[in-house]
Amino acid sequence: MLKRTTPVFLTFLYLMGPTSAITMANSAETDAPRSVILLIGDGFDDQHVTMGRNYLAGPDGRLLLDAMPVRGAVQVQTVDNEGRWTYVADSANTATTLATGVVTNIGRVGTGPADEDVMTILEMAASAGYGTGAVSTSSITDATPASFIAHVSKRICEGPETILGGEKYGLPFEGCYEDARGNGGPGSIAEQIMTSPIDVALGGGLIYFSERLPDVQTSLLDTAKDHNAVVITEPEQLTSPIPDDKRLIGLFAPEHLPVRWQGDGGRKAESPDPSWLNLLDWRLGSVDQPAVMSCEPNPEYGKTPSLAALTRVAIERLASATSQGFFLIIESASIDKQSHERNPCGSIGEIAQLEEALQVALEYAGRHQNTMVLVTADHAQAAQIVPEPSLFDDIPVPVYSPGKIARIQLDDGTIMRINYATNNFESEEHTGANVPLFANEKARAYLDPYMRQQDIFEAMGEFLNLNVTHDTDGL
Repeated sequence: MLKRTTPVFLTFLYLMGPTSAITMANSAETDAPRSVILLIGDGFDDQHVTMGRNYLAGPDGRLLLDAMPVRGAVQVQTVDNEGRWTYVADSANTATTLATGVVTNIGRVGTGPADEDVMTILEMAASAGYGTGAVSTSSITDATPASFIAHVSKRICEGPETILGGEKYGLPFEGCYEDARGNGGPGSIAEQIMTSPIDVALGGGLIYFSERLPDVQTSLLDTAKDHNAVVITEPEQLTSPIPDDKRLIGLFAPEHLPVRWQGDGGRKAESPDPSWLNLLDWRLGSVDQPAVMSCEPNPEYGKTPSLAALTRVAIERLASATSQGFFLIIESASIDKQSHERNPCGSIGEIAQLEEALQVALEYAGRHQNTMVLVTADHAQAAQIVPEPSLFDDIPVPVYSPGKIARIQLDDGTIMRINYATNNFESEEHTGANVPLFANEKARAYLDPYMRQQDIFEAMGEFLNLNVTHDTDGL
C-alpha cells in the first residue's frame, strides 16, 4: 500500500501501471520549463584548468568541474576576410560562433564574414518567450557577452562615442561607421544592449553607458526608463527590490571588474636573468630564475560583487519572471585578461570565481531538472605549466625559458612554474588548441565527445526547441 504522504499525482500514476507512469512522467518533464546556463571561462583551456586544479585542490584533488558527468573537446574555428582558415581565434569571433553557429572573422560581434548580422541564440530565446541574461566579470559590452546580444563589425565599438573611432590603449582605431546610428546602423554595443530584449545584464562597463549619445546631451543611463530598464551601479543595490517586469542592468565598474587575486606585491611573470657570460655564449655562465611568488588578495577587488553573487541574482530574477525557462550566459572573463598580462595568480582567482558560479548554476539545476548546464572556453591562451626545475637542469649548460616565468608556491610548499612565451610584446597572445567542454547529465543526449563550437549552438537551440536557422533579416 502507498504511504499516506504519497502525493495524489504519484498515486494516480501508480494505479495506472508502470508503463503509463513512465510515459506521463516523461511527458511532464518535457512540458516543464527548459533553461540553458552556459558558463564560459575566457581562455580557459586545459592548461588553465590544470593550473586551477593544482592550486585550488592539489594535483590529487578535484574541481567542481571534474565532478560533472559529461566531458568533451571543442574545436575552435576562425576564418580570415577571404574565407580561409586561420588557426588562432579571439573572443569576439568565437563567442559569435557559440552564439550564432556561424564561423566568422576575428573581432566580429554577432556578424558573419560578410558583415551580415546573424541572429543569436539569446535573441531567438527572447523571441520564443524565454527569459534571457548575461553575466560577466568584464564590461558587459566586451566581446564575449556582447556577441550574444549585439551586432557590430568591430568589438572595440562599445559606446556611442567610441563607435565613431578615436584612441584606445594609446593607439588610434577606426570606428564602425556603418553600424553607427547616425548612419542608419543599430548603434554601439552599449546602445544595442539598452534597446535589446535581454532581461538581465550584470558586469562592468559603466563608462560606455555614460558616453553621450550623438547630437544630444544625454547618455544611455538617462534613457534607461524609456527602455523599461533599471540601472544599478552599487553592489548593495543587488538586493534592492526591483519589479520583475523591469529589465535589470548592473554596471559595477567603469570597465572590467577588478580581479580577486594577484601575485604578492603585485608581481607577475618575470624574465630569467642570464649572467653576462651567458649572454656572450649560451653554453657558459649561469641564469637566475625569478623568485618564488605567492598569491594574495588584490586590494583593488574591495566590495566588487563576486561572479557567484551576480549569477545568483540573474538566475533568481529570470526564474521568477517567466514560467517558460531562460537562457543565461555567464563569463569569467579575466582568466584570459590576466593571462594576457602574464599574471597567473589573477587567472587562478578567476578560475575560483568560475567554480563558485558553477556551484550556483548546479544548485538551480538540481532543483529544476530540465536545466542544461554547460561549461566551456572560447579559445586557448598563453600560459603553460613547465618543469620546475628544467628536465635538463643537471647538464652543464644553463637551460631556461626564453619567455617570462612565474614560480608559484602552493599550499604544500611545492612550486608550479608557469611560462608565457607567445611574443615579446606587452600582451601575450591566444593559442590555437581545442578547448574543454563540461556538462551536466541533462545535456548528455545533445552532446558528442568531440564538437565544434557551432555544434554547441545547435545543441542549445535543440534543447530549447528553437529553430536554429540563421535569419539575418529584421535584426
